[in-house]
Amino acid sequence: QVQLVESGGGSVQAGGSLRLSCAASGYPYSSFCMGWFRRPPGKEPEGVANIDSDGSTSYADSVKGRFTISQDNAKNTLYLQMNSLKPEETAMYYCAAEQDSCYTLQSWGYKYWGQGTQVTVSS
Repeated sequence: QVQLVESGGGSVQAGGSLRLSCAASGYPYSSFCMGWFRRPPGKEPEGVANIDSDGSTSYADSVKGRFTISQDNAKNTLYLQMNSLKPEETAMYYCAAEQDSCYTLQSWGYKYWGQGTQVTVSS
């Protein structure tokens, strides 16, 4: 049974940083595409970044240069380092997984989801 558990959310002022973690279990982590998504209040989820089993990454244009996705295969853990956060990035952040190579940052491309961790950025 695939389980994804996010942590690291919280409240931060604009311009601040947070590091999210996602602990994965129940599947061969290293063979999956892993992604981070966010759902702002009242909006549809949007893809933030993904990372493939070979370490290749993709980012939404809005976060390029500020966010970094990484993974520790030995710990089965996914990370998202978020710098220079903006108030409009207040959202529930989710990690997701798909047993395939990464091919999309759309939410429909991921089968497994965590429960999310809240990030609040104040101005």
